[in-house]
Amino acid sequence: MFFKTPAIPSASEALPGRSQSMPVNNVNYINGQPILGPFAEGLETAYFAMGCFWGAERRFWEQPGVVTSAVGYAGGHTPNPTYEETCTGMTGHTEVVLVVFDPALTSYEKLLAVFWEAHDPTQGMRQGNDRGSQYRSAIYCSSTQQLEAAMASAESVQLQLTGMGFGEITTEIMAAPEFFYAEEYHQQYLAKNPAGYCGLRGTGISCG
Repeated sequence: MFFKTPAIPSASEALPGRSQSMPVNNVNYINGQPILGPFAEGLETAYFAMGCFWGAERRFWEQPGVVTSAVGYAGGHTPNPTYEETCTGMTGHTEVVLVVFDPALTSYEKLLAVFWEAHDPTQGMRQGNDRGSQYRSAIYCSSTQQLEAAMASAESVQLQLTGMGFGEITTEIMAAPEFFYAEEYHQQYLAKNPAGYCGLRGTGISCG
């Protein structure tokens, strides 16, 4: 379940990046909540990559119990990458959604269901027409409990997908690496640009 290919550069091959973090407005465009941590006591964080992060973030901000969300880059080597650098495939990162949720109002398992249902996790280094390592599927876990839940859900989803004629899941499932916030214009992009691009397509499975 830990998917790596030669398309992801090694640390020595990756772009050098920079020490300065991306300037980001600490306000969620939709609800005014902060998008930079640390977050309020009792809230939990989760990280999902499922193709272009514009549409992926919308899938999560629509969920009850999600307090705030943001998009960025994770899973690679380049510190504080830009969008243009990530799109070269030479940072090693994938496009990731940070989801901050209240476990009293929703569960990590419900967020996993959104993740699995909203995209095709068998496509490797692409999602639909979007091709490149920055579009690969990933679940980056903030705790041992999340990791165990993600692995268990993947096994269940694989059974459904196999029965429907799909191949093996290529989703990376691992402890959360460092998350680098994307540029301001990417944050809550489809709320700012309602007619913007979203290429997410599910497989038809149901995790309910």
